[in-house]
Amino acid sequence: MVEKYLLLTPGPLTTSESVKAAMDFDYCTWDDDYKEITQSFRQSLLDVAQVSADEYTAVPIQGSGTYGVESVISSTISDDDKLMIAINGAYGKRISEMADIYGIDHVDLVVDEREPITLEKVTEYLDKYPDISHFAMIHCETTTGILNPVEDIIPYVNAHGIVTIVDAMSSFGGVPINVKEEKIDYLISSSNKCIQGVPGFSFVIARKQVLEATRGLSRTLSLDLFDQYAEMERNHGKWRFTSPTHVVHAFYEALQELKEEGGVVARHKRYESNQKHLATGMEELGFKVLIDEKYQSPIITSFIYPNDDFDFHDFYHQLKQDGFVIYPGKISQVPTFRIGNIGEVYDEDITELLVAIKDIISK
Repeated sequence: MVEKYLLLTPGPLTTSESVKAAMDFDYCTWDDDYKEITQSFRQSLLDVAQVSADEYTAVPIQGSGTYGVESVISSTISDDDKLMIAINGAYGKRISEMADIYGIDHVDLVVDEREPITLEKVTEYLDKYPDISHFAMIHCETTTGILNPVEDIIPYVNAHGIVTIVDAMSSFGGVPINVKEEKIDYLISSSNKCIQGVPGFSFVIARKQVLEATRGLSRTLSLDLFDQYAEMERNHGKWRFTSPTHVVHAFYEALQELKEEGGVVARHKRYESNQKHLATGMEELGFKVLIDEKYQSPIITSFIYPNDDFDFHDFYHQLKQDGFVIYPGKISQVPTFRIGNIGEVYDEDITELLVAIKDIISK
């Protein structure tokens, strides 16, 4: 029997008891009560994004966050379009892989994983490739924990008549994002990140005018974003195919808890406090943070191995025995591991983690 532990990962994450309890109910996908829950959380997502239902819509897609990203890439970009992808980690690379699979014409702006995407670099590429029609980037690149400045880049790109796509998988709900002001046409996230639900579906917040122009472009059936949107509009929240009903109800509960906490601003403050406490405490224990503080997200932090003898596998299992689960590193240039602090994680949890780590490295 596995002992209960705290997930210090960027999702799935530790959820509240109320969110878990919300899954203890079996809904019918066709039932009006269930469709009302779907419609309610779609509106709540627009509220979190600070946009109106007149201009935007929230479209859930069955599957993990990658399914949501692939839905946008595969069903909203035509064979005549050209996509630019800004990459500084594994999740930007994943979008490039999707574009390759679907035969989408694309150019990749690749930046060192330890550095943010900058407006200067994006501008150079846009000047070099004036036929760009779509632009995609990651907000919080959890490969390292870096936070890319979408607020600087996306409005500039949008002003050039380019459709903008932001993978905000690990930031939406935990970092304030004004989708309208930041000129985002498609924002993608999922149920098991900063909203603090459980895995099972992703969602896309889309500008209606842009989405409605993509009818008939999809290269797949199940990932057709426009058709999912059209069905939900036509049938008052009905998903096209079987939806993860228990996950949906848990997500509905998680959105209520986000509101009760004080919304995104309050949650961001808690996450930021967690991260700063963690980074300061770890540095006092001899661990160096990989990313410069000014680019560091409040979601997950990468730490460089303290010495050549450091054994992450052993460290991981000792921490797990103490009730904490962390992440291995994901870059090749420097040996690292990662610790997340989103979900039901509070200051006292970080204190207990630091005590556990101190005991491990002192042995």
